[in-house]
Amino acid sequence: MLAFPEVQVGSPLSHEALRVFPLFNATRDGINYLLSEKAITEGAVTVEEVNESGSVPNLVVNNQADSLILFLEGEELRGAKQNRVLNTSVLVAALSKTTIPVSCVERGRWRYKSQYFGSGGSHASSKLRHVLKKSVSLSSVEGRGHGSDQGEVWKEVGRQRESLGSHSLTEAMADTYENYRPRLAEFHDRLKYVEGATGLAVGIGKKIVSVDLFDKPSTCRDVWNRLMTGVIMDAIEAGSSADRAEGAEVQNLLKLLRDATWRKTTAVGVGDEYRLDTEDDKHASVLVFKDTVVHGSLVMA
Repeated sequence: MLAFPEVQVGSPLSHEALRVFPLFNATRDGINYLLSEKAITEGAVTVEEVNESGSVPNLVVNNQADSLILFLEGEELRGAKQNRVLNTSVLVAALSKTTIPVSCVERGRWRYKSQYFGSGGSHASSKLRHVLKKSVSLSSVEGRGHGSDQGEVWKEVGRQRESLGSHSLTEAMADTYENYRPRLAEFHDRLKYVEGATGLAVGIGKKIVSVDLFDKPSTCRDVWNRLMTGVIMDAIEAGSSADRAEGAEVQNLLKLLRDATWRKTTAVGVGDEYRLDTEDDKHASVLVFKDTVVHGSLVMA
């Protein structure tokens, strides 16, 4: 039985159409693991195609560290035959090889740029995460693992690129983000991590679009800027807005997560995974290890 932690909602940070509510819970120690970005940078982990020919929906993680490694749903990996994003959050076991489910976010390239993937330092938008989570939930119900609807993923990547007036020879999500690097930096400067926060709820205009909760403040702090890139792109696309999401809506969503009847699914790596899908198109997932919520997230259409 999933026990979702009690969460307090902090005072919001705002810039243009974006409003970020830091979330706090009593957890401080959490689980011992390395974040993928650090593990890749330090050479403790390699991520590569499953074989020389490659397979769009799968990559292989070789964890050479004596530690768990956490990959987050929506994080971008760049390199090898084409850039990908994670379909779901995964805890990779120590000293192991694990196949992870991914989606392509660079439709126009299928050739090697490098043997191994690097961290893209960026994250899927809330709109793309909604596409991922909705289709992955359907796959899990139908016994097809954690596969996404790749056609819908490409459609959303292309829609964002066109909406923001970006151009990419390989139809890469990364190019759209790179074209807006100064604006990303501006938002990052205004919306910095709040000390002690273990999560964040994000509003665009008057609507909350995503909620993420982690097992400890250090994880939230270390992924904050990367996680924010996706919703910043949402906010840039939305333009200026006088409307503001309210904390009461965040409280209602947290109550939904606490009171929900979760469906248990098979996790990709170690731990347990739970999923929730509502009639009004909200989709949530939780990765649990040793009775601790390592990463819980909710996205709305």
